Amino acid sequence: MKYKRILLKLSGEALMGDRQYGIDPERLSEYAKDIKEITELGVEVAIVIGGGNIFRGVAGAMHGMDRVQGDHMGMLATVINGLALQNALEDAGIKTRLQTAIKINEVAEPFIRRKAMSHLNKGRVVIFGGGTGNPYFTTDSAAVLRAIEIEADVILKGTRVDGIYSADPEKDSTAVKFDQISFKDVLLKGLKVMDTTAFTLSQENELPIIVFDMNKKGNLLKVVSGENIGTEVNV
Repeated sequence: MKYKRILLKLSGEALMGDRQYGIDPERLSEYAKDIKEITELGVEVAIVIGGGNIFRGVAGAMHGMDRVQGDHMGMLATVINGLALQNALEDAGIKTRLQTAIKINEVAEPFIRRKAMSHLNKGRVVIFGGGTGNPYFTTDSAAVLRAIEIEADVILKGTRVDGIYSADPEKDSTAVKFDQISFKDVLLKGLKVMDTTAFTLSQENELPIIVFDMNKKGNLLKVVSGENIGTEVNV
């Protein structure tokens, strides 16, 4: 395997499958099988998951809700998704731990870096819920922050698109896919990979990001094996 320890970033919307909202158990099961495949090969996996399938703080703020209150609701949505993913992984026979940035001791461990590192060293999949624990920060920022803290080799951003394009491939048929691109060129071309805070943090720490299609079976294994899947953003 090219990567020993990865941080897998999944959007909340990815858990919806073909539904309009909520969680699709079949999609969760598919993800669990893909993750189990790489853990059995010795890859250490940490996961940050969004909450957009349940609630988005930004969307709430646009409709008059207090932004801080909305972001706290969004953090709780990521914990719900984390619990669902944890259940799917354990059904597949994978040992897991769910850690949260906000204390919910009855359902998850609080995030403690040394504990997270210990779980990973023991082969457990660690799911990080609750974002960064602070309003105004996205789960993209949480993913980069946690990846740096646990000394991950790479951030794998699983999406429904097979990489980064010069334009939205779902809207522009002339869009060109990049196999590799530098942090600098992403900024110069105005491409959307992560929010600015997350992207800058990743750039400053020289932590590569690979954007790939998580919904295609076998892609996760191909990425960690070093195959040219998706788009790699690096220095």
